[in-house]
Amino acid sequence: GSLVRTFTPFYFLVEPTDVLSVRGASVIMNCSAYCETSPKIEWKKDGTFLNLVSDDRRQLLPDGSLLINSVVHSKHNKPDEGYYQCVATVESLGTIVSRTAKLTVAGK
Repeated sequence: GSLVRTFTPFYFLVEPTDVLSVRGASVIMNCSAYCETSPKIEWKKDGTFLNLVSDDRRQLLPDGSLLINSVVHSKHNKPDEGYYQCVATVESLGTIVSRTAKLTVAGK
């Protein structure tokens, strides 16, 4: 018997879009991926995975979106501004990476 691999649909329902925010506001970077097996969603900022476990301001929402509470932005500290990507993984299938969305924080 040969093993027949059927095509398993695995794709983004929603990808993040560029966001313009102001300091102190809350921002949601939208992301949602579809697969029969629930994908594990992670986020990258500027190419590096975010560790959301120990992060008190950023959290992963149930649908896979990223919530950033009270955006931090000062002349020398811009931890939230940058390029974000949503990464969805299904163990038996692989990983898909969303488009890159830019978070810009407006000055006064």
